[in-house]
Amino acid sequence: MTRTSPKTPTATPARRATPRRTTRQRTIISALLKNLDEFVTAQRVHELLTEQGSHVGIATVYRNLQTMAADGAVDVLHIDGEALYRDCDVQKHHHHIVCRECGKAVEIEIPGFEQWVRTHANRQGFTDVEHTVEIFGLCPECSAKAGHSE
Repeated sequence: MTRTSPKTPTATPARRATPRRTTRQRTIISALLKNLDEFVTAQRVHELLTEQGSHVGIATVYRNLQTMAADGAVDVLHIDGEALYRDCDVQKHHHHIVCRECGKAVEIEIPGFEQWVRTHANRQGFTDVEHTVEIFGLCPECSAKAGHSE
């Protein structure tokens, strides 16, 4: 997996001041994402909804996921030019460690990192700095399957 550099940061944005109208489709998509531990593509969300018997069109899935990401209701990663989405309960800026085999993701804290970013950005004269940090590896299950031990 190679991470692309999106033009806009993919960090969880601040929640929208005025909540959007909740639709049946958004409720179904949100409920599906709450039951997944991994980042998934819009196509995978559509497949899973279809398997569950929900009749939500692929364009509706894309539109809702993009809106939910813009509102900070889901996290989005851009990997190999593809957007992957995941429900995150943490509504503050955070980072992930992601399994590059199965896509399982875990929120992580990096003590002191936010201050380090501000300090080094300021030293270089940068302002209005935003960042994303995603760490990739193999989760314990995929590592065991691959025969890795550390």
